[in-house]
Order: sequence, then structure tokens, then C-alpha cells
Amino acid sequence: MGLLDRLNDDLKQAMKEKQKVRLSVIRMVKSAVKNREIELGHPLSEDDVIGVIQKEVKQRKDSLQAFQDANRTDLAETAEEEIAILESYLPEPFTEDELRALASAVVERVGASSKSDMGKVMAELMPLVRGRADGRLVQQVVQRLLS
Repeated sequence: MGLLDRLNDDLKQAMKEKQKVRLSVIRMVKSAVKNREIELGHPLSEDDVIGVIQKEVKQRKDSLQAFQDANRTDLAETAEEEIAILESYLPEPFTEDELRALASAVVERVGASSKSDMGKVMAELMPLVRGRADGRLVQQVVQRLLS
């Protein structure tokens, strides 16, 4: 079952069970996917849909930080719940050890030896970890390997 099919099934289930937050989040994702399709002019692939969901997670995390800084626990709790729902649609993230092993293999393959080669490593590595690792974490792991 594809991700969009799963979203549609979960949307129906959330309606039946009257889960307001889940229903709202799924509708928001479907809307964001549709907007991205219109923007690109073609239906999205699974990877593109994952990218849209990741963008939504990142926005919620940024909002969560702002809510916590402003002591708005009510909004922070809602943002945390939305993040949990969104993350349930993302593939299982790499552990740091798995990421380090993958990054090491890429470093060897491109023959990187210093931080000046970081761009080459990141260009090779990011498509491999898309949807399963945060870009900042990937960057940190690669920096440690090249230093």
C-alpha cells in the first residue's frame, strides 16, 4: 500500500473515530501534497510525499520551539501530537551507527580525505538517506569522519 493510500485510509478511520487532531493533520498533509503536485505539474512519487511530510514535521518542530519559548504549553502539546502523527508516516530513521557506516562507505567511494571534500560526500550521501535521517545529523557525522 502506498503512502497516499494509507493517508486516505487513515483519513476515513479518523473521521469514523472522530479523532479531530489526527483528521486535521491528515487533511493538512493531503493539501500540502496536492499543492506540491500543482506546483510541479505532475503526481508525486513516494519520495516526494515523504519530503512533503518531512517539511511539515520541520515546521511543527520550529513552531514547538517557539511555543515552548513563549510558555504556551497548550499549543506545544498540540504541536507535539501533530509531530507524532506526521512521524508515523515517515520511514524508520537511521540510527547514528547505521548513518556513520553508510557515510564511511561513501567517504571511501568518493575518496574524500578532508573537510574540503564534504560537498562531494554530502552530494552522494543525501539521496541515500533521504527521508530517514535529518540533514544536520548527516552533516555532523560527515564532519566527524573527515576531521
